[in-house]
Amino acid sequence: MIATTEEQKMKLREAGKRLGEALEAVEALVAPGVSTQALEDEAVRFITSGGDVPAFLDYTPEGANRPYPAALCVSINEEVVHGIPNESPRTLKEGDIVSLDLGLIHEGYVVDSALTVAVGKTDPVAYSLMNATQNSLEQAIQAARPGNRIGDISHATEKAFVGTGFAVVKALGGHGVGAHVHEDPFIANAGHPGTGPEIMEGMVLAIEPIANEGKASVVIASDGYTYRTKDGSRSAHFEHTIIVGKDGAEVITRRSSEK
Repeated sequence: MIATTEEQKMKLREAGKRLGEALEAVEALVAPGVSTQALEDEAVRFITSGGDVPAFLDYTPEGANRPYPAALCVSINEEVVHGIPNESPRTLKEGDIVSLDLGLIHEGYVVDSALTVAVGKTDPVAYSLMNATQNSLEQAIQAARPGNRIGDISHATEKAFVGTGFAVVKALGGHGVGAHVHEDPFIANAGHPGTGPEIMEGMVLAIEPIANEGKASVVIASDGYTYRTKDGSRSAHFEHTIIVGKDGAEVITRRSSEK
């Protein structure tokens, strides 16, 4: 969507604040021995206790043959995105890395955010993968300026991984958000500067770099949702919702730990 009024922007900011707090509540539970079901339960509890609606629960994306059955996506190690936490719950183990992807609807406005965290302590390569992916997100956000093109965001995302040894996942990417969970434009995680739709003031975008420890190829599991790395290597995923302002991007889903 394009937010054209201050009222729309205020409601989106409040939605983003609430989502950041919800993700922090879920992240705080991440520890060895914790079930993915417990993370799902906390996401639902936190969102609904504030009078809001989980954006992903019962949402059917284009191409899917059934609604998504949970509020939270929990993707562990070689799982890239959209891991289902409550159909076959798993237990987190020391050294795992886990992506938490969550969406929220507040007064009709949709926001989306994700982060990847370690379960207990993990190894240096995993920390490097997570740091590189989070840095890519920040670089991509800087490119989201009026007059630039969507390809500038894609290029910044891809360029940030040069020299890291990690592979950006080109098959997946970000998207418009605000009125619906997924809107145009699609924001590829690799591309050429100066290409694609023009970035307009007021655009509400979910930017989400995804990178693999090994090769970029991904496959989808039999559940119809969970993407995994084809080579079994680990993956990391970070995402924020932004409003494009006159002078650049306003990140509305920042967590208190990032401020």
